Amino acid sequence: MKPFPVPSNVSVKPPELIAHRGYALRYPENTLPSLRAAIRAQARYLHFDVQMTGDGVPVVLRDADLWRTAGVAGNVLDMSLAEVMQVEVNETDRLGSRFTSVHIPLLGEAVALLEEHPNVVAFVELKGASVNRFGVEPVVARVLEVLQPVLDRCVVISFDWLAIERAREAGAPAVGWVLEEWCEEARAIAERLKPEYLLCDYRMVPDDPGLWPGPWRWALYEVIDPELALALAVAGAEFVETTAIKEMLADRRMLTSRRRR
Repeated sequence: MKPFPVPSNVSVKPPELIAHRGYALRYPENTLPSLRAAIRAQARYLHFDVQMTGDGVPVVLRDADLWRTAGVAGNVLDMSLAEVMQVEVNETDRLGSRFTSVHIPLLGEAVALLEEHPNVVAFVELKGASVNRFGVEPVVARVLEVLQPVLDRCVVISFDWLAIERAREAGAPAVGWVLEEWCEEARAIAERLKPEYLLCDYRMVPDDPGLWPGPWRWALYEVIDPELALALAVAGAEFVETTAIKEMLADRRMLTSRRRR
């Protein structure tokens, strides 16, 4: 989907903004400092990723491989929780020396943060590496167990449609499927699953015919430009994901519907 300017005579309802991996533009992604900073910026929605340690504990982390975020060799899927807790994910290659001693959060720590902020909703992504290694059933069961105190404010999402199907069967009140590709086979799966949310990279969406109609709500990523967010809202996206949550919310067009001048 190509970005386009919103006509000046169009009244735009801004999309809801999801803080993608917290305030990841300025903080180490998927960490408690990043999630807290997003909440301080008045984010109502968070998106964070979940992997499993080798001994079956869910942690908040995108890449199972630790090189990008921690600069160390190792794979969290092969490590015990005790080993994982020794790793610092300061993202020095991206953020320099600004952060030290930032650890990989337990999913339970993210749950505790959500308990402190009852108006925040979380999109909790089950990462494919963990699902493939440990199986759909064990991963879904363990993650839902940990999420139980805040499950009514969580949307369980995954690229793996079998995982979200199982999450729904196991009691998740809302699920979302993240599209890996835009094709008729994916559309058929979506129509069968009827998830509450469909998520994808906005660049995957063709200009014609655009977003698929259905019982779901669309969330498009990765957006750091308010003008683009408004254009995607006009195209039918009710949510956009952003790593730049503070900057996006600072634009008053993201806060209220108004007629553009």
